[in-house]
Amino acid sequence: MSDNKSDHAIWKLLGMLYKPHPWHGISPGEEVPQELQCFVEVVPSDTVKYEIDKVSGYLKLDRPQKYSSICPALYGFVPQTLCAERTAALSSERTGRELEGDGDPLDICILTDRPIGHGNILVTCIPIGGLRMLDQNEADDKIIAVLKNDATYGSMTEVDQVPAAIIDRLRHYFLTYKQHPDSQSVACEITHVYGREEAHAVINRSVEDYKLRFDGIEEILTAALGTRR
Repeated sequence: MSDNKSDHAIWKLLGMLYKPHPWHGISPGEEVPQELQCFVEVVPSDTVKYEIDKVSGYLKLDRPQKYSSICPALYGFVPQTLCAERTAALSSERTGRELEGDGDPLDICILTDRPIGHGNILVTCIPIGGLRMLDQNEADDKIIAVLKNDATYGSMTEVDQVPAAIIDRLRHYFLTYKQHPDSQSVACEITHVYGREEAHAVINRSVEDYKLRFDGIEEILTAALGTRR
């Protein structure tokens, strides 16, 4: 039998002694999908792309930004989400194509008028829309959110309230950041810019995908730590 108090105590202690894994050990918040706690990997001043190492949870340097494109927003992911079968099925339904999930946590772009100097931080944000992006045959949605209580963007609740130039910058970045100047082929495609309701659907699907893949991870680790009786 499980001792709930004992289980809670061991996880609280581990959270105090060790850094939680940003993907698995951080909560996306209590008000998903309306409000999210997200992990930021990249900020607009970065000239290299940082990415979470899925095994260790440490932020690693993935690659230098090869070309002139710089990400125009805070960029990271929603903890405890996964782009797999259910998330891909939604994109397949919307685009009429047979797509797969990319196997990563759900990406998010967070708009703010405040300069933030580095990533590896948690922020609270409000989803207002997204970009339906396809990378080859994989669904690779980019949720668009606003930093909670931001002076400029914080009152926006729908993506069409954001100036078109800002959305164009986001679209241009993701369409070109992998593109070699001499390439005649398109690496990525954005089929739709969608609103808050669709963003909520994508977030919910990615939460379901995560639970299907990783549900029970706490129980497994708790048992391994010897707190099961």
